[in-house]
Order: sequence, then structure tokens, then C-alpha cells
Amino acid sequence: MTYAITQTCCSDATCVAVCPVNCIHPTPEEPDFGTTEMLYIDPKSCIDCGACADACPVDAIFPADRLTGPLKRYEAVNAAHYEGRAPAPVLASPTFHPWGEPSFTRSLPSDFAPIRVAVVGTGPAGMYAAEDLLLHTNAEVTLIDRLPVAGGLVRYGVAPDHPGTKGAGDSLARFHSHPRATVRLGVEIGRDVTPEELAAHHDAVVYAVGAPSDRRLGIPGEDLPGSLSASSLVSWYNAHPETAPDTVALDTEALRNAGRAVIVGNGNVALDVARILVSDPAALAGTDIADHALAALRDSRIREVVLLGRRGPEDAAYTASELLALGHLPGVDLVVDTHDPRTAQAVDAAAPGDKAALLKDTAREAVDWAGVPGTGRRRIVLRFHSAPEEALGEGAVRAVRAGGPGGSVDIPAGLLVRAIGYRGVPLAGLPFDETTGTVPHTAGRVDGMTGTYVVGWIKRGPSGGIGANRACAAETVGSLLADAVDGRLPTPTGTAKAFGRLARARSDRLVDARGLAAIDRAERARGAAAGRPRVKLATVPDLVAAARRRRLRGPGA
Repeated sequence: MTYAITQTCCSDATCVAVCPVNCIHPTPEEPDFGTTEMLYIDPKSCIDCGACADACPVDAIFPADRLTGPLKRYEAVNAAHYEGRAPAPVLASPTFHPWGEPSFTRSLPSDFAPIRVAVVGTGPAGMYAAEDLLLHTNAEVTLIDRLPVAGGLVRYGVAPDHPGTKGAGDSLARFHSHPRATVRLGVEIGRDVTPEELAAHHDAVVYAVGAPSDRRLGIPGEDLPGSLSASSLVSWYNAHPETAPDTVALDTEALRNAGRAVIVGNGNVALDVARILVSDPAALAGTDIADHALAALRDSRIREVVLLGRRGPEDAAYTASELLALGHLPGVDLVVDTHDPRTAQAVDAAAPGDKAALLKDTAREAVDWAGVPGTGRRRIVLRFHSAPEEALGEGAVRAVRAGGPGGSVDIPAGLLVRAIGYRGVPLAGLPFDETTGTVPHTAGRVDGMTGTYVVGWIKRGPSGGIGANRACAAETVGSLLADAVDGRLPTPTGTAKAFGRLARARSDRLVDARGLAAIDRAERARGAAAGRPRVKLATVPDLVAAARRRRLRGPGA
């Protein structure tokens, strides 16, 4: 028996670190690490020890002979990666991790005085940086987030029907209560505290603020009601406290007439949105989806979702695992629109392992847009070689004009979602590259600002999933610690306690580690009462109130 890595792989390489026979690739030391869509287990080398499955933070690894349903295909997916390759050598025995005194490349000398580091942002990028600092050094870390709850994109960006992926957040959340970590949530840098004040109280500051904005289409009608960004829709169904419950309407007159939504883009976010819009609300009711989103989906008039992709299926931006999941939704058909002959040609000519080959068994249809989707099974239509030209409608989106080599066609739709990428925004006091939407840096060091660093999407742009942030954080933390050893970090003029007083004085939304734990308990209790893993508190006042209720129970409560 061998193990296989499946759909929810986050590629953070935790499994690689524990494998005793070097059977998981690519490893962080290999050139294709970070470019492959996931990691793969070599069935010829696997010894069935299960160490990788125990270590996986997102529950993506299973015995191959126990895979069923949509996951069964991943036994072949893993094996295909190694076709024509010789097994990688076992680097040592009994494991390729030599026993002995642990050694970390990202560390400080044992006699080095503790440094204070502020990490701004509590998503995966920030928490991987904090993990490195807390596990490998004696640093004291202040975790800061403008929202009164931690988690970043793990909490507000991962689709609710991907609970395994959310497991990465649970793994990182253990550092919220680390004895050398201080949690200061509900503090916005640039509003409550200036970047200069933050730097004055810490030896170094690491910004991990992500890419919160979205890219626009630049077409007429883009700002009509019924046209919105994927980031807004994702925040809406994930109960983001800054996204109002009425941000998305799924029972409008336009949707009643058209029964269809159009999503521009075919990356993983586009597939997430399409999947949520057509999934059975009864299945979503067992997740942590926002209550208001679940209610709206139950009344939704959407029967069909069309994904527009500018290029062909061979160049689609989605990962193979997300497309495979799309083809196994109960009550939902996946269809390829054959309006352009190049689509079928690319699928038919695709070799095993090519992205287009995944669509060989998918239904094909020359879609007639004059009709209205029926009331039977819902469906998702992949329309390649097609780009949006205009959103049409009086007072609201009624149709989307899509162009291609054969001309333009008007697709009746009551909802237009742009899912063509995220973008970073300027940060107070930091340089910013408008072209890339990132902070200029060298190996994580912010250009021209000693003691200031970046990690994650604001550093490298909006690419790579959760696990990609581990290697990204390793580089930044390595730069920070090298600067500390070389004496290049500025000396803080304020103390940790002084910063705590400053934060309390400036923010009426301040939440500490105990308050964060109280929020978690409250949401899990709400979930237990509803038969769900958790029911999120969806407003800033509700989050802050839950954090402060623990005070009412007295000391030690």
C-alpha cells in the first residue's frame, strides 16, 4: 500500500520534512518547488509509514487504497508525476534527517539578546514568519491585525466547503498563545498607530498585509449594480466584518429573468465562486459559511454559471485538483462550450498529464445563449477563447457581451463577477510599486527602510497558495536575523509595555490573546448549537463584544 496526496494539498512541505525515505517531491530544495500545483508521493518509494499523513496540516494525505469517489483519481495523479523518472535516493538511514543536535539556518546565537519583532497581518504569511521566529529564536513577537480577529485569508479567503484547507489556520493558530507572543488585534497601522510609532517600539517590523484589492476589467458597464469583484463575493460568503450582508443579491429581477451568472477568469478563485453559487445549500449548511450567504443561496435564482477564459484550456489558470473537484459536484453538470474549434482541438490533442487532458471526459456543447437555463440540474459552463467586452443593462447587469475570434455574443446574466486577480495597496510610510502592486524589497528587506520587512503577497505579488508562504517567510526571516547579527537593526526607544498602552489608548476594538480565544469559543458554541463546525460572528461590534465577555466572568474565567 502507498499513500497519495489529494486535492487540498497546501504545498508547505511539512510532509517532506518527516518522510523517512525521500518519496515526496518536489522538495523545497528542488527547482520546481513552488511551480508545481501540488506535491506528489512516489508510489514506488513509499514505505507506508504514514508519517506524512500525521504531519499534514490540511488533511490531504490518505492511503491510496482507501480513496473513494472524486479522490480516487489522485492515486493515478501522484503516480503520473513519476512516470519515466528514477526513484529519488534515500539520503540517509534510517531517515534522511540525521539524528543529533538540531541546527537551524534561520536562528540567532544562543547568547544573543532577545529582539522584539512586530508582525503586521495574521494570515498564513505573517504566521509562518512568526512561527520561524518563535520556534528558532528567542525573539518576542507582537502579532498585529487591523481586524479584531486573526486568520487573514485562511479565515476569510478559503471557501467554506474546503474545511481541510482551513486546517492550516488551526496549525498556525497555536502560536497566538505562545509565551513570547503578544496579540494586538483591532489595531490598524496608519490609522491607530503610525508606522514610525510601531517601529519605535520594536527592533524590526514585518508587514504581511496581503493584496486586499482586486483588478478591474476596464469595460463599459463594469460599475452597474450586479457587477462585483470575486474578492467581495468571497468575503461575503465568509462573513468578513467589512462586507455587508446585502453586498450580494441572488434573487434580483435580472437573475430571475436570466438564471445565469458570468465569472470572468478561470483561476482557483473563479472556480471557488462558481462552485459555491451552484452547490446545494443543504451541503453548505454543514460548513462555516456566513448565515446571510446561506440564506441567500437557498433563495438563489442562479441555475448556470459561465466562466470566461481569454485563453484556451491548455493555458487555464486553475489547478488540476480544483477542476477535478468541480466535475464531481452533486446535482451539477460541467460543460465545455465548443464555440471555438480550438477548444476541442486542444482537449483532443492533449497528452496525459496536460491540463487540457482533464477535460477529455467533460460534456461538450455549442451553447445557445438565447435560451434560459432549465429548472433541473444546475451547471457550470467553461467558455475558453472568450473575453468580456461590455456589461449590458439599464440600472443593473442584464447581459455580458463576450468577444472571441468568431465575433461577439451577448450572454444573458444577472450577475457579473470579475475574478482576474488580487492587487496590493499602498501602505502608510512604505514605498510602493504601482506596476506590480507590491512593496519594493531585496530578499524581504524593504528598500531604503532599515529594520522593515515584507512577506507574502505584498512582497511577491498575489501568487502561490497557503504553503508558498512558508518559503517566502523563511527568506524574509533569514534576512531579518542576518541584519540582527550584523548589528544593522535600529534600537527601539519604546518598550513592549509602552506599545501595549499606546494600542489600548488608540483603539476601542483592541483584542488580545484571551479575547481571541473567547471569540473562538463563542463561534464554536454557536456552531455546535446549529450542527456546524462554527458560526462566525459577522460584525466588528459582535467580535469585540465576544472578546470582552470573558472579563465578565471574573479572573481566571
